[in-house]
Amino acid sequence: MRVGLFFGSFNPIHIGHLAIANVMAQSDAIDQVWFVVSPQSPFKKIKDLAHEFDRYDMVEAAIYDNPLLRVTDIEFSMPKPSYTVDTLAYLADKYPNHTFTLIIGEDNLTHFNKWKNYKVILDEYGLLVYPRPHAKPATISHTNIKKIEAPIFDISATFIRNLLQKNKSIKYLVPDAVITLITTRKLYVYYKR
Repeated sequence: MRVGLFFGSFNPIHIGHLAIANVMAQSDAIDQVWFVVSPQSPFKKIKDLAHEFDRYDMVEAAIYDNPLLRVTDIEFSMPKPSYTVDTLAYLADKYPNHTFTLIIGEDNLTHFNKWKNYKVILDEYGLLVYPRPHAKPATISHTNIKKIEAPIFDISATFIRNLLQKNKSIKYLVPDAVITLITTRKLYVYYKR
């Protein structure tokens, strides 16, 4: 099986993540998308993150009815901070019948050369790139970089968390099942629907 790996904090998962993953999963490049919930990104402060199990549960609730999408907690048991190249190697070893490709936003191409062992990722796994608003032209090129036509979303988890802190509704920005988890678990801040 050809699997596209969509790494992220998903803090929380939102409609932008879901639409991109669904478009990717229906492309000719892969058969399925796995959301890789990162416990701690090397580029983010951990204090801003909801607990990793809550973020995993939000992703699971958001994709429960789509067989093309899956969630994995593979990085929860790996050394922190987790690096994409290490996770790719681990998954390739664990699932030898699968081929893995990394899914990233076009904005990540501008600093992709700062990622740990980025040349290994390009050579051995490749990238599926979706468009991002205001992305600067890529400074990197490689035969294993494939751009996929997808909708452009100018939405972020930070924007959603800011709405929550102001006690504003996030309806239509995240699935209802995610709103229910945020509300019942009092994630970020408790708010009214």
